[in-house]
Amino acid sequence: MWGSAFNAARIIALEWPPLWALLIRFAAVLPLLWLVVRLRAAPMPQGRDRWSVVAMGAFGMGGYLACAWVASAHVPSGLVALLAASSPLFVAMGARLLGQRMAPMGWVGLALGWLGVATLGILRSAEGMDAAEAWGIGLALLGALLQALGVLAFAPARGRVDPWSTNFLQTAVAAVVLAGLVALWGGAVPTRATPAVIGAMLYAGLLVGMLGYALFFVVIRRFGASNAAALQLMAPPVAAVIGWALLGERLAWGDVLGGAITLTGLLLMFRAR
Repeated sequence: MWGSAFNAARIIALEWPPLWALLIRFAAVLPLLWLVVRLRAAPMPQGRDRWSVVAMGAFGMGGYLACAWVASAHVPSGLVALLAASSPLFVAMGARLLGQRMAPMGWVGLALGWLGVATLGILRSAEGMDAAEAWGIGLALLGALLQALGVLAFAPARGRVDPWSTNFLQTAVAAVVLAGLVALWGGAVPTRATPAVIGAMLYAGLLVGMLGYALFFVVIRRFGASNAAALQLMAPPVAAVIGWALLGERLAWGDVLGGAITLTGLLLMFRAR
């Protein structure tokens, strides 16, 4: 689900203003999430937990997806997925700053992860990277950082909140964030849609936005924030294969090399925990 979400975002971002598309997606999903919450009689987060979910919605969903969807208009979906998968590197750094220890293998993995990202950027630049590509890569990395901030903020509440009510609240917060971004940089309102865009919007909203995030909160509850983020290393290969097979995308050899180094580092970090 998370890997194919980048392909759906790419389809949408090539035809619609990405920020408008994301705001429409959030607004369309909110009533359905509210209905699920009511049917399940799921309790809403309270006290500090509520603020943890608000931070997750603002940074880990609204900010992260805004960056990823805008980046998808400029670079292939597989590359956006790879850069987004660097979020565990930021999570690990944040956890260390918060006083959590890291095993030696984790430090090796962290170093390899950043080496892979640097390798990708340097080789892309050597092959000739235009301003739009550089903008897209920078946004994707910023999105990974914002997602890490959201995950770290949400981590203390992970064992006490319901996945569905959490998803509803964070989506509502993300919608508010996107409304502000649209007011500043949204561009023209989309007035027409091809069948491909409609299908991608339904897929991104229903399957990924509802079920995918609910599953993600379950994973965070069971395995912890860092491990949940590290599991996203499975998304880039999925997105790259789908992008190649269905969208005609091509990853440069430097992307593959940098991606392999980064994913190796993430795998070492995961095993170290």
